[in-house]
Amino acid sequence: MDIFQLLSMAGGLALFLFGMDLMGQALERRAGDGLRDILGRLTTGRAAGLLTGLGVTAVIQSSSAATVMVVGFVNSGLMTLRQAVHVIMGANIGTTVTPWLLSLAGLDGGNVFIRLLKPSSFTPILAVTGIVLYMAFRDGKRRDTGAILLGFATLMTGMESMSGAVSGLGDSPGFRQLFILFQHPLLGLLAGALLTAAIQSSSASVGILQALAGTGRVSYAAAVPIIMGQNIGTCATTLLSAIGASKNAKRAALVHLSFNAIGSAVWLSAFWAVKAALRPPILASPASLAGIAAVHTGFNLLCTLLLLPLSGCFEGLVARLIPDGPRPEPPAELDPRLLAAPPVALERCRGVAADMAQTAGAALREGMAAVRDFSPALAASVREREDKTDHYEDILSAYLVQLSARPIGGADSAQAARLLKLIGDLERISDHGENLVESAEELHKKGIRFTPAARRELEVLTGAVGEILELSTAAWLEGDRERAALVAPLEEVIDQLKEQLRTSHILRLQRGGCTIEAGFVWSDLLTDLERAADHCSNIAEAVLEQDRHAPRESGPEFRSHYRRYLEKYALDRPPSRDRPEGGSQSI
Repeated sequence: MDIFQLLSMAGGLALFLFGMDLMGQALERRAGDGLRDILGRLTTGRAAGLLTGLGVTAVIQSSSAATVMVVGFVNSGLMTLRQAVHVIMGANIGTTVTPWLLSLAGLDGGNVFIRLLKPSSFTPILAVTGIVLYMAFRDGKRRDTGAILLGFATLMTGMESMSGAVSGLGDSPGFRQLFILFQHPLLGLLAGALLTAAIQSSSASVGILQALAGTGRVSYAAAVPIIMGQNIGTCATTLLSAIGASKNAKRAALVHLSFNAIGSAVWLSAFWAVKAALRPPILASPASLAGIAAVHTGFNLLCTLLLLPLSGCFEGLVARLIPDGPRPEPPAELDPRLLAAPPVALERCRGVAADMAQTAGAALREGMAAVRDFSPALAASVREREDKTDHYEDILSAYLVQLSARPIGGADSAQAARLLKLIGDLERISDHGENLVESAEELHKKGIRFTPAARRELEVLTGAVGEILELSTAAWLEGDRERAALVAPLEEVIDQLKEQLRTSHILRLQRGGCTIEAGFVWSDLLTDLERAADHCSNIAEAVLEQDRHAPRESGPEFRSHYRRYLEKYALDRPPSRDRPEGGSQSI
């Protein structure tokens, strides 16, 4: 092989790997919600887990990526170790799709139908169709479809380039000797493992083997052990991804390695015995592209059939090799490994944001309770929840920024942007809960008490704020647009209540019913409650943004809800008639 053939080989390999990556990412985006649904239906059943792994790997065209995702799921607590065992087994079968597609390059014959199936015939059509879709549409599923076609065309072009570059190696004595050497099962196994570990893709390494098979010098005796070794080499990516993960995630990575290593050891021994005892003539014949794909599929199916009944043993084995510590490890809230599957990572963000919404809502409710009846325990609880909400905001913001930097679909990108806005509103709601606690502490410390009228007014306002919090949170968590439509009219009533209560306080101040210092606290309370309601309104608007038929503020539905809330939260009488109680400052 001269320098030009070497450059052609390197260029072909680069196109091949790039095309595989481009096609895999586009397939993943195109699958979108379908991928989320597949993973959402996980059960502890063997068949369900096996089919899940097979389906996901067939979609993203990479068993390495699928098993890395599995490690992320286990690390995040989204998947049990038992489920992971079955999914990993299914992933090994799902990865056999790509070699069958690549085997089309080996079709030979003068028949028109056969010629149409050859990549040299249909790749230009796919490339032209793909570039038209990719350039004509800036986002959406049609652009992703174009990227899939372009990726496949690039992959096949790289395959043909590699095949052309190595075609002359068939006459090289050194090349022939190399593949005679690989006929030794252990050397072939080692070569396949090292090649796959280096490029971190068993599908790609099988494709390279298929390209070399085009020389006619790769026998089945050499190809079979190399393919077995490739299954071991693909575990390198999973093992690297488990560094720094929880014990269960490390166990999932070890399941992948032990499954492939045990399967390879058993069937390599069987292959060695058959080769030594029977010497079947097929082992000496040149391997075809379709033959390599068949060996790859058959080997993975045999491994699964052999070891699927022993899946429980794998769980016990890795638990013994990586024992539990003295304390159970909490699952990771947001695992970077899930970024390999943006739709799933986004769904995980929604789950963490749901926890954040519950925490922020509890902080505000407890803050309002502290104003009515202060206790140090309640104040400590609110501050703990506020700190937790801040933590959620930090990790979600950083994670969503990383996710947005990846190639994701238009719908997922819009949802990520909405989540970024949502977590800002949730964090501010918890801040206002803490502010209410600070006001309650000041009231308690200075002995400031409410008059009966002021208490009634505050009960009305906090009741309205409690309802708007419940409506907006439920609307977002459940995607309930009917509840979301109730938020804007209630928020308008809360704005009016705030002004009414401010006016009532001024009247009491003029009558000598309270001090200026007490008035500052009252003003802070009203401001925090009204602003918390504003953030609740923002959350409901995010739900209604997806609905073109959401009720407008000038529409009859809005006015109907507004009048109902105005009646529900009406103040019974002016609070200025009441007088302070006892000798304490009052408002």
